[in-house]
Amino acid sequence: MTRIAAAIFDMDGLLIDSEPLWQDAELTCFLPLGVPVTRELCKETAGRRIDEVVRLWQERFGWDGPDADEMVRRVLDEVTRLIVERSEALPGVHDTMRALQDQGIPMAIASSSPPALIEAVVAKLDLAPYLQLTHSGIHEQYGKPDPAVFLTTARKLEVAPERCLVFEDAPAGVTAAVRAGMQVVAVPSVFDPKDPAFAQADQVLGSLREFELARWL
Repeated sequence: MTRIAAAIFDMDGLLIDSEPLWQDAELTCFLPLGVPVTRELCKETAGRRIDEVVRLWQERFGWDGPDADEMVRRVLDEVTRLIVERSEALPGVHDTMRALQDQGIPMAIASSSPPALIEAVVAKLDLAPYLQLTHSGIHEQYGKPDPAVFLTTARKLEVAPERCLVFEDAPAGVTAAVRAGMQVVAVPSVFDPKDPAFAQADQVLGSLREFELARWL
């Protein structure tokens, strides 16, 4: 195992319990248009970029009214409102970041969410003192499970991929990190820990409270 030189965190479902809020936002925006999305369908697309999700629903169900770009904006507006109003850091987030910071390990967020939402979460959870940078998958050609968002983040941190430790809660994110050649700690949120994707991870935890940095130094 290579000693880590940087830590990269996913955001939704890993730092903040936002997956149920994404579901609420999608249901609020799509059900009035007659689009039969359900929480189970939303769970299947968790971790993917919202523009990709909206286009998937458009291809699968179709609707009369707002175009895909407008629906992306509506969902983002609603989920941002819900996150600012309701969300809290998940257990172990600040302790984990503090431990990494104490060891001089640079940190970043690499999320499928757009920059404005990442900024809202960083402000809400007061994470800025721990982070060197944030990077949104919106700026990549493809979202997770494509590894681009993680590879770009490592490049910005000026750390080789194999020396990055990624924290992820979603199967698509774990797969993306593995494809990037990074070490991975999986912390399943709304997902079944027995999902085959999690078997790719170097370690699977019940929460960030269980993380022990000494293993990676």
